[in-house]
Amino acid sequence: MSTPLEGAPAPDGAAARRRPEQLLLAFTGELMLAGGAGPVPAAVLISVLGELGAGEAATRAALTRMAGRGLLAPVRVGRTVAYGLTPQSERVLGEARDRVFDDDPFAPRGTGWTLVSFSVPETRRDVRHRVRAQLVWAGFGLLRDGLWIAPGEVDVAQALGGVRDEDPDEGVELLAFRAHEVPGFSAAASVRTAWRLEEMRQRHEQFQERWAGREPDGAHALRDVTALVADWLDLLRAVPRLPAEHLAVDWPGARSVGTFRRLHAALAGPARAELARRLS
Repeated sequence: MSTPLEGAPAPDGAAARRRPEQLLLAFTGELMLAGGAGPVPAAVLISVLGELGAGEAATRAALTRMAGRGLLAPVRVGRTVAYGLTPQSERVLGEARDRVFDDDPFAPRGTGWTLVSFSVPETRRDVRHRVRAQLVWAGFGLLRDGLWIAPGEVDVAQALGGVRDEDPDEGVELLAFRAHEVPGFSAAASVRTAWRLEEMRQRHEQFQERWAGREPDGAHALRDVTALVADWLDLLRAVPRLPAEHLAVDWPGARSVGTFRRLHAALAGPARAELARRLS
């Protein structure tokens, strides 16, 4: 995991903390998967991320890491290197976009709760980190040691990706259950244990401070849509789908959704046109 960028300029001048990987995932999902752009030269990626405060060395290192994880495919074009999508990145980005453009990305799907318990040997810390990261993205919170909880009916098989296909001899154990509240035993305490609601409110407010008063800038659409989607993905990762009855009446989720949709609708087309010009 790379070090967060300190003080990188956000479009509104506020300090941002965006890792190059975050920006690259946003760019590839928005411009390559959805926008249909082919392999993009490293120089173009370095230029776009540079406008958002990422140095050339940091971007090149992130490209190398993502290629090593099978998320980007380097392609030699003359003397230059371009990067395209892989089947793995298309799957990962496609799943992410399902939530990015969900009608209500902060509302649970289905009723009740989903519980997951897992055990991974000390020798497989890489797998443990992967499971935890994928559970967080799927909206799970840590209820107590080894037991994770998420509202609604989460598709655990999809959430855990290829982890379930690990060699069983490696000692990776995964269990998943559906649960419903027993009358008289509220889940409110569990929600407060698994998720820090005030921190989540602050993440919404930070997104609003950065973007709510922003008017689309067609001259910098490619830069801005990359930053917008990166920030939106970061917010979705930090704020899971929680039942409305466990949230305050002034919960800011709907405002964040409205802000994202307004700006994305204005920036997506101009950003694709700008990328096409840079690639021509």
